[in-house]
Amino acid sequence: MADVDIAYVATVGAAGLAVALSAWAARLRERLVRRTEKAEQDLAHAQASLADSDGALAAFEDVRLALSPDGQTRRLGAPSAWAALLQDLVDRPDPDDPVTVVLTAVRQASGPRLDALIERGEPFDGVLEGSGAAWAIEGRSSAGAAWLRLSRLALVGTAAESGLGLLADASPSPTWITDKAGRLAWANAAWLVEMKADSVEKAREEQLSFDRGVDAVIAEAGRTHQRQEAFRWTTGGGRRRAWKIIAEPVQGGAGAVLAFALEMTEVEETRDTLRRHVEAHDETLNHLADAVAIFGPSKRLAFHNIAFQQLFNIDPAWLDERPTHAELLDRLRQRRLLPEVIDYAGWKARELDFYGAAEAAPDDSWSLPDGRTLRVVRQPHPLGGMLLLFSDITDELQLRSRFNAQLQVQTATLDKLNDAVAVFGSDGRIRLHNEAFERFWGVSGEQLTAAGDFDAVAALCQTTMPDPALWLGLKARVADPDPESRVPISGEGRTEDGRIAAWQTRPLPDGATLVAFSDVTARRGLEQALAAKAAALEESQALKREFVGSVSYELRTPLTTIVGYSELLESMGDLNDRNRQHAGAIRIAASQLARSIDDTLDMAQIDAGEMELQLGDVRVCDLLDEAAEKARARIEGRGATLSIVCPAGLKTIRADAHRVGQALEHLLDNAIRSIVDQDGSITLSAEATSTEMRIRVEDTGRGIPYHLQAHVFDRFIKRERGGPGVGMALVKALVELHGGWAEVESEPGKGAAFTLHLPHEATGAAAAPELRLG
Repeated sequence: MADVDIAYVATVGAAGLAVALSAWAARLRERLVRRTEKAEQDLAHAQASLADSDGALAAFEDVRLALSPDGQTRRLGAPSAWAALLQDLVDRPDPDDPVTVVLTAVRQASGPRLDALIERGEPFDGVLEGSGAAWAIEGRSSAGAAWLRLSRLALVGTAAESGLGLLADASPSPTWITDKAGRLAWANAAWLVEMKADSVEKAREEQLSFDRGVDAVIAEAGRTHQRQEAFRWTTGGGRRRAWKIIAEPVQGGAGAVLAFALEMTEVEETRDTLRRHVEAHDETLNHLADAVAIFGPSKRLAFHNIAFQQLFNIDPAWLDERPTHAELLDRLRQRRLLPEVIDYAGWKARELDFYGAAEAAPDDSWSLPDGRTLRVVRQPHPLGGMLLLFSDITDELQLRSRFNAQLQVQTATLDKLNDAVAVFGSDGRIRLHNEAFERFWGVSGEQLTAAGDFDAVAALCQTTMPDPALWLGLKARVADPDPESRVPISGEGRTEDGRIAAWQTRPLPDGATLVAFSDVTARRGLEQALAAKAAALEESQALKREFVGSVSYELRTPLTTIVGYSELLESMGDLNDRNRQHAGAIRIAASQLARSIDDTLDMAQIDAGEMELQLGDVRVCDLLDEAAEKARARIEGRGATLSIVCPAGLKTIRADAHRVGQALEHLLDNAIRSIVDQDGSITLSAEATSTEMRIRVEDTGRGIPYHLQAHVFDRFIKRERGGPGVGMALVKALVELHGGWAEVESEPGKGAAFTLHLPHEATGAAAAPELRLG
């Protein structure tokens, strides 16, 4: 094909294609125009329908929420309704997220029912309480979505708005309604009359209140959403009035409470009068010590006082059931609280026959098995029935018996006394005297009985002791009722026959006065003899101390000479060893003798109370080291060992270092003498406690026999070695001067341990005045 042909064909094809495309585009444009017109018509219809829906929703005060399971929400309703709802819930009409606020409030009010609506489409209804109104909640499901509708619940209307309001307004009882804040919302005519208000608006402006206590009851009903009842007294119009208050919460009333005041004045006054009479009667009978039981005409228990229940120890609940008289007797017989009789049936019938008596029966007595005795009084009751009065006279009978026995014992006791005793009453007459009184004054009982009063008795006795001042003083104590005169007095006098008579008076509780005379002649002679003996003993003690002191000082002079010459002989170079040992033995014996004399002098000084402690701060460890150095040579000479145990930082004590060291030297000497083998040991230790310092000297010697341990600190007790002495007694005395004490622990064959217990600060009275501690 030629090029011209090809070009022609291509041109024709392109022209045909263009025509076809133009036809298709025209048809497509026509179709799009129709669709656009249809869409615009649908949009206009949808907008009209939406406007109708919005208008329908805006016409009512409710809001709606659409909830989907995926958490998406959509709200519907008039803005004013949403603003009112949000204002009630959060006190703000435009919070940041109003949907969340509403859902949170609905969830709090409905709980799991909201979840059941969203998840399973279960419908529910509820009430949401706001600050100013209540909102009804309706939960429904539709088209796979959950819908919530919240609509305002109207408050309770006024009387003109409902038939119930008209009925309440016509009620003679004050009736009113308060809102959630406790403010008056509505009141009926009776309330306005009671409060002297022209209208509810006027009462609301003046903030009138029925009663503060009633306001509290209404507030409690609004808070708990439960009916509350109370009883109140009010004062108005010059009289007191009683009211029964009923506060009923209004369901869906946003906290509103409906209150009723029912007047109970007449009922309460009658009830109060009756109650006072009953209480006065019961109070009077309950204060009686005697048991009272009142049975009515039907022979049932109508009243019993507390003493009756306590007398028989009966369950009060059982008595409150008002048992019959026969049932009471049977119950008492079961508990063995009736007299033991052979014919109980006949005895019971006789007890019940008293109901037909016209006058009170004679008093009777019941002897109960538990030892009590009851006095029983039966008398007819003015309202019918019988009154029983029970008195427990057990104590009275026992007291009377004890009084008679006491009087007999007193009379027998006075008769056995050696002192002359007479009792005069407040009228001055003699009431009682013993046989010793007759013997002391040499008068007979008939003479005293005939004499009668104090003056006549004194005239009989003045022949034996003619002392007018004595008898006048005794008469003042017997006859004068002044409390200052009724005081005990005593004195002594001498009779005509040379006896020494001691007398004394004692006022008695019943106003009587006891006068007693005793012959003290022998006692005074014995006292004089004892005084002379005591003086002689004191003189002998002084002579003994003087003798001990003199002898000690007399012995010390030659001992000093012996010690001096023995030391001189030891120091001479021309003596052989044997003679030098003899001279040393003489020196040691003389030193021991001088030490024994010093100990004896110290004991004599302590016994005389003349030793004074020179107190100062003492370092116990230094004291132990000093005592150990003095005894170390002797201990090691016996082949034994000496050890000292003294903790570092031991506090000082307030004591006499010389006297404590002296006691330690005696304890160490005793320990050295007890060592019997070369393996022995002596331990000197000290320890402090919160209240004392303990110094201990312990050895491994022969020990102390058990029968001698109790006397180890006694003076001049014979020891197993060394004979009697005062060393250990001096140790005990020196420690006690410091306010401490000494003890010994020993087991024969296993050594002994002596412990000195010294206070941290000496409290002994032997301390010098300028050194005594406060």
